[in-house]
Amino acid sequence: MFWTILEYIDLALFIVMSLTVAYMGVFAIFSQFSRHSATPKSKRENRFIILIPAYRSGPSVLKTVKSILGQTYAQRLFDVTVISDHVDEMTNFQLAQQPVTLLTPNFEKSAKSKSLQLAINNLPQFKIYDIVIILNAGNVVEPEFLAQMNEAYEAAGTKAIQSHRISYNRDTVSARLNATFEEINNSVFRRGHIAVGLSAALSDSGMAYSFNWFKENIKKIQVSTEDKEMEAMLARQHVYVDYFDNIYVYDEKSRLAEDFNREHTSWVKTQLRTILRNIQYLPLAILNRQYDLADKIVQWLLIPRMVLMLTIMFMGVVVPFFYMSLAFKWWALFAVVLLIFAIATPNYLVDDKWDRTFFSIPLVLLNSVLKRFKLGKKLQEHVNKLI
Repeated sequence: MFWTILEYIDLALFIVMSLTVAYMGVFAIFSQFSRHSATPKSKRENRFIILIPAYRSGPSVLKTVKSILGQTYAQRLFDVTVISDHVDEMTNFQLAQQPVTLLTPNFEKSAKSKSLQLAINNLPQFKIYDIVIILNAGNVVEPEFLAQMNEAYEAAGTKAIQSHRISYNRDTVSARLNATFEEINNSVFRRGHIAVGLSAALSDSGMAYSFNWFKENIKKIQVSTEDKEMEAMLARQHVYVDYFDNIYVYDEKSRLAEDFNREHTSWVKTQLRTILRNIQYLPLAILNRQYDLADKIVQWLLIPRMVLMLTIMFMGVVVPFFYMSLAFKWWALFAVVLLIFAIATPNYLVDDKWDRTFFSIPLVLLNSVLKRFKLGKKLQEHVNKLI
């Protein structure tokens, strides 16, 4: 009886993990056939408002402001608003010297959605904008960014586009892992999706929206995870999200394992909340052939990558002690996951430090478990030194 129950649990867990792996595998393959051709020069010059919510960001927001102010795009055609929430006084003083609108809220409970709502509500009534762009504090863009976004927006013909968010620091194992996972997301959930005609996933920054659409819908957001809620609203309203792989937004990745684990824990919580709010729409989305919305909900139901890898590795190591024949499929699934990651990872990340990064994944996962359950302080310290 015990062995029968064990087999059923093993099989059920394997099926759940395999579905996530299959989903990622399909879109990873399609991502290899998706490339935006060069966008044609647009005769229309849109007017932009760039919103930069900064929460306890420190001086990093200054880099973002400097890069966005150094655009080749005509300065009369864009304005910048920085929402400086709980940022130190010296940074605020330096921001005040820049040609930007500076808002300094002191929310009792801070949220990015609140900052964006405040910014929209405080825009001058006489200003007319066509496009709103969201950048995070610490993001850096190239001088041609707004010109490229203008052309991309006109070429896409939709109300929302996502640029290519990419890491500009890979100086620690955690930063390199974060950069790799970001690019895997770009391959699977963005480039792979637009290859088959589905909407790309939003990436927390580097998004451009129709100003009128954004102004109307940001007011409806009542949660802190505005990017996921905006994704759901876009899908429910049949708005296609395009992705441009050749327009870069450089993002600073966490250098410490603790920050890496904290971010991914927060991401898992966000995913769970998003599922609970949107799972009710899945049956009707399927019946009404709302493929974008159905895909989004299925996407949020996927097992998070860190949990996926930890589970597969754990089962691959533990199961042989109970039933050797059950372990083979886990080893095969692990090999498939590695193949998918290899397909989805761009060549520039496979450098001389790649091997060390790759073999550090189990240590990062182990560190995450030790931190989560507060196990083995000395062991945690040893693992942290290794990564």
